[in-house]
Amino acid sequence: MLGQAEYIWLDGEQPTQQLRSKTRILPLPDNRAVDLSMLPEWSFDGSSTYQAAGDDSDLTLTPVAVTPDPIRGKGNVLVLCEVTTGDGTPHSSNTRAQLRRVLDAGAGSEEAWVGFEQEYTLFRRGRPLGFPENGYPAPQGPFYCGVGSDRISGRDVVEAHTAACLAAGLMIYGVNAEVMPGQWEFQIGHRGVEGERADPLTVSDHVIFARWLLRRIGEQFDVDPRLDPKP
Repeated sequence: MLGQAEYIWLDGEQPTQQLRSKTRILPLPDNRAVDLSMLPEWSFDGSSTYQAAGDDSDLTLTPVAVTPDPIRGKGNVLVLCEVTTGDGTPHSSNTRAQLRRVLDAGAGSEEAWVGFEQEYTLFRRGRPLGFPENGYPAPQGPFYCGVGSDRISGRDVVEAHTAACLAAGLMIYGVNAEVMPGQWEFQIGHRGVEGERADPLTVSDHVIFARWLLRRIGEQFDVDPRLDPKP
């Protein structure tokens, strides 16, 4: 059966790398899990992602993690990729490879349990959700973990994102509204579930998948999720 595999990677934009992705149609099973052996490498134009010069722009996407695609549904997958050069060397923007080297050098034997808090703010047409058209909102205080339309903006986006993370099998374990209107946070990583691996590499991969899902779901609600804690 043919399915869609969304290849996801981090570009070379500075000072902060951004997410990129493109879709590949592949024969994928719909009755069992997709593993990395089913996912071929793929090339892309690095000159358009701040990762290569125009006269030598071919770079390679090497699949390193795969999870079900909760947006497209059954038979489709999200594929996290490392960026490599033509000879398989990790690209200078490939920070995941740097983490692998640290773990392989001995840090991995420590068996650390890792968790991240990811704050973000939801924007629409250049202003955070919940901000008045002119001026600024009320002082901070009522918005943190608030309930009610007079205190909360963007919960529909947050609920859709949380459901998508759960459907994708990501280790999300908490969500809350933050201190400013339109500002939210999710937590991802160790949650004490038997059999889950909350090592630094796995949890970091889950954070990237969760960020991509947040951006992708933002498209559906016409909002721009920005990962700066505050604008």
